[in-house]
Amino acid sequence: MNALAKILEWPSEPTDLMGLALWDAVEIARAVGGVAFGQFQVSGVEIDSRDVVPGDLFFALKGETMDGHRFVDMAFARGAAAVVVDRPVNGPHILVENTSTALELLAKASRNRADATVIGVTGSVGKTGVKEAIFAALDRSSRGAAHRSVKSYNNHVGVPLSLARMAAAAKFGVFEMGMNHAGEIRALTAQVRPHVAVITTIAPAHIENLGSMEAIADAKAEIFEGLEPGGVAIIPTDTPHFEQLRQAAERLGATVVSFGREAHANVRLLDAVPAPGGGSLVTADLGARRVCYTVAEPGEHWIANSLAVMAAVGAAGGDLGAAGLALAEMPGLKGRGQRHKLKAQGGDGSGRALLIDESYNANPASMRATLAQLGATPARRRIAVLGAMKELGEHGPAYHAALIEPLAASGADYALLVGPEMKALADELGKAASGALGKAIAFAHCETAAEALNAFRAHGVEGGDAILVKGSNSVGLGTLVAALAQQKD
Repeated sequence: MNALAKILEWPSEPTDLMGLALWDAVEIARAVGGVAFGQFQVSGVEIDSRDVVPGDLFFALKGETMDGHRFVDMAFARGAAAVVVDRPVNGPHILVENTSTALELLAKASRNRADATVIGVTGSVGKTGVKEAIFAALDRSSRGAAHRSVKSYNNHVGVPLSLARMAAAAKFGVFEMGMNHAGEIRALTAQVRPHVAVITTIAPAHIENLGSMEAIADAKAEIFEGLEPGGVAIIPTDTPHFEQLRQAAERLGATVVSFGREAHANVRLLDAVPAPGGGSLVTADLGARRVCYTVAEPGEHWIANSLAVMAAVGAAGGDLGAAGLALAEMPGLKGRGQRHKLKAQGGDGSGRALLIDESYNANPASMRATLAQLGATPARRRIAVLGAMKELGEHGPAYHAALIEPLAASGADYALLVGPEMKALADELGKAASGALGKAIAFAHCETAAEALNAFRAHGVEGGDAILVKGSNSVGLGTLVAALAQQKD
């Protein structure tokens, strides 16, 4: 048989008969209970007119201070194929009573029509990175038939938007779910209806709103409530809340697959050693087999993340080999570990410095993990730019002050502290050096990211420096990273 004959005999699948468009006018109108004006097909779904590309369906959502209907003309100018509105407009559109409800209904229709294995991911730390790694593994093994929520689209708008974007032919869907109040994940998991639900870890993020670590674990465990019959719950063993999570999953009839360092973990870490060029070489016991793979992302937290990825891919029926390759090739995500090489003079004479961008999010657990990562990074000088950790409430001063221990352990030579909440750490650093510190750490405290940028420039960058930028997104340290990244090597 020649090559052409082999191509022509490629096995057919039911999805081959599906249309190439994501949605057409009839499907959208039926799904959202609206009226279609015009015949059209769309290739994407968008809620921000600035992000519209040709072929998109634009939802004119209404918020407390903004009305998306003001941007309908802009959406059409950028190439939108149609819009979803609650009033007639010029151009192809779907007329509905409420555009937010319509988005949720389109998401429901998308979830119902796709014969995909769906994975939901939540956790106090690491959910975006784990979601990206699971997607990369499943997309590789399914030849591009995997879908996932982009960026951190994990709230009451981002989740239905991500669902509405899932193609009918998708074989896998990976969705991130976040929260800062009890009940939020319950609403999101009811939309996602995962076959596999992953909790990465439990840490004191959003403790201001939830009150205790036990309440945080309960809120994260809400993800199990949406599991499809016969679903799998992936939970960490390396947390005091393991039993709480396990019992919550089993009460709902889920099969529990645990991961971590503990002897009873179903996916258990056997060994992890530094890999050439950074990252780790990991050996894990999966029960029926042992696997060895490389994790490109550095840090102890990524070793744990990789175990969650392996557990989730296995539970979803994916290819573990593809998962290993995905972990080995994972690039750092913007705001979550992305690394930049900067031009720098003086210092060790190398002409470059390293910038580690962790500016998107911060809580006590992730601060400790990334400071440990800074300490393991070879450098002539180590500089830590630390922004405030938000939503810690009355616990905030103690958690910020406690950062002195991991900061000292990191070997930081200079700390730039940003935000009013960081005064507690500044006070600790201002005290006389003690034996616990080993050496005094030079530092400065700024109220805003703009002040921090000026202070950083005054301090200067030298060859051989390693610079960690870490803080809650609302502190705005992403602007500092963007300014420094202009000095890319």
